Amino acid sequence: MRKTFALMLTVLLMSASAVAKDLREVVMKTTPEMKSEKVEKKVKNHLWLTAGVKKIRTDLSNQLVIVTYDADKTSEKSILSSMKKAGFEAKVVSNKAGEPKDSKKVPVDATSGASQQKK
Repeated sequence: MRKTFALMLTVLLMSASAVAKDLREVVMKTTPEMKSEKVEKKVKNHLWLTAGVKKIRTDLSNQLVIVTYDADKTSEKSILSSMKKAGFEAKVVSNKAGEPKDSKKVPVDATSGASQQKK
């Protein structure tokens, strides 16, 4: 009986983790500038309060915030709203598969968040 219960529990947990999530990424440029790690932490703390946020990376030198989120639980609009609550306006540089929304913006490396601007 115990073995059957343990097996059923294991199968249930495995099937729950196998459910595919609609993870997306949005890259935003902030205004005003994040000038310190304290301000960076404030932005991250506000973003973590948004349901569905899975990962947050920041790039102080380029003033970028990169957020990975579950699109089934939140939206790009909610993330922008959280940025506003933190006291920052944010302009979307790229979203989803990293495709630039504005061709004048500098592309961002999706793995490191670093700028790919040529010098």
